[in-house]
Amino acid sequence: MSAGRYELDGSRSFTLDGEDLPFQPGDSVLQAATRAGRYIPHLCWHPDFKAHGSCRICTVKVNGRSAAACTVQAAAGLDVESNTEELNAHRKTLLQMLFVEGNHFCPSCEKSGHCLLQATAYEMGMEGPHFEEFYPDRPVDASHPDILLDFNRCILCELCVRASRDVDGKNVFAIGGHGMGTRLLVNSASGRLADTDLALADRAAQVCPVGVILPKRRGFVVPIGQRRYDAKPVSEQVQDEGTP
Repeated sequence: MSAGRYELDGSRSFTLDGEDLPFQPGDSVLQAATRAGRYIPHLCWHPDFKAHGSCRICTVKVNGRSAAACTVQAAAGLDVESNTEELNAHRKTLLQMLFVEGNHFCPSCEKSGHCLLQATAYEMGMEGPHFEEFYPDRPVDASHPDILLDFNRCILCELCVRASRDVDGKNVFAIGGHGMGTRLLVNSASGRLADTDLALADRAAQVCPVGVILPKRRGFVVPIGQRRYDAKPVSEQVQDEGTP
């Protein structure tokens, strides 16, 4: 969908990289851009959930000042910059830090080709991790009969936390710790996924943008070359946001 589908009203539009975009009351800059088919890189934002603003990949310049596009409200007359050399370099650095903070071995990951982190790194032209890799030693929880949980790949987007709480009504996941010790937690006395009521059909089991929450016995069922981001880059799939 393009901005041309809407009647532009100067009292309800802003500019994104020099192009006028309409917005609806209550829209964030990222929501309005997505509706208009304009790509702003992001990881922790999802159209079905309240904005969180944790990853900062969607940072833009609003009237010359940095802000998260997912949380700043669209307003008439805003001058928003997104696709600039400075901002894309900042995004690339954040992506490089995410790759070294966890264990992201794309060629051996079941989510390769369907991973938003990987697709965004390609989009931003990330050549390598650049920083020294941490190689954290995090557990893999295979206790659940239907779902594998690999904490090594978590980017702390909190989408599973929000989905479990707001959609499933179960509060299976939480975020705990501080600083470098911040991590995804399972809300059970044992800390094991098997001791929760998480089901494969739950929204929380399906919303992870990377390879943390995976269904068992279904790995690599889609061949290389036929996965979501094999077909076309993430920037050309703005209209598909939120689809599996």
